[in-house]
Amino acid sequence: MTDPVRRIAMWSGPRNLSTAMMRAFSSRPDCAVSDEPFYAAYLKATGLEHPMREAVLASQPQDAGQVAADMLGPVPGAKKVWYQKHMAHHMLPQFPLGWMDGVSNVFLLRSPERVLASYAQKRESVTLRDIGFAEQATLFERVADRLGTAPPVIEAEDVRRNPATALGGLCVALGLDFYPEMLAWRIGQHPSDGVWAPHWYGAIFNSTGFAPPDEVEPVLPAHLRAIADQARPFYQRMRGFKLKAE
Repeated sequence: MTDPVRRIAMWSGPRNLSTAMMRAFSSRPDCAVSDEPFYAAYLKATGLEHPMREAVLASQPQDAGQVAADMLGPVPGAKKVWYQKHMAHHMLPQFPLGWMDGVSNVFLLRSPERVLASYAQKRESVTLRDIGFAEQATLFERVADRLGTAPPVIEAEDVRRNPATALGGLCVALGLDFYPEMLAWRIGQHPSDGVWAPHWYGAIFNSTGFAPPDEVEPVLPAHLRAIADQARPFYQRMRGFKLKAE
């Protein structure tokens, strides 16, 4: 039986416009959203100390197999579209990936320099794995190999520069109607936000729509420049397939 629900798995790293994109889809009347459903499973499996770790672990299932099954299960609110915001680095090698074949996978990019400049404001220590470029590229190649063509790729700065055009093009690629409501949202915290939102989502709490792009490139210290150099080949590989922003 054909699944009547359009399930969208949006893959990115942190500090990548991912929460604003979740806001845009949550503004659709036909769409439910989920915020980083594998986060607790990731923290449980790795033992990493992240901000609000215990609250995250208590807020979500910690078994990756259960989360994977949930992504193909009943949709919150019985909506016709389900937008799932995923961090690529949360998908550890031992986690199941077969569920990805039952969703429409999209890849959200932002330059490594901009990601690192933003991430470093929230955590003192950062590694290549923390920002997820290599893991995102691995998932991209998996989906492309299965489809025989590249899945949709969008770039954060394109969305910020012209939200209506970028989101309209993404909706076309996904076989969805574009809703103008996607361009604005209610200020403040939303019920769909993960429990970690107060630590990470300060800027989005104060927003009601997409901010214009930053035209000045960030200047990184040497240790972050080195990480950006490691991430850049993965970024450039995926960027070569991004939807045209016209």
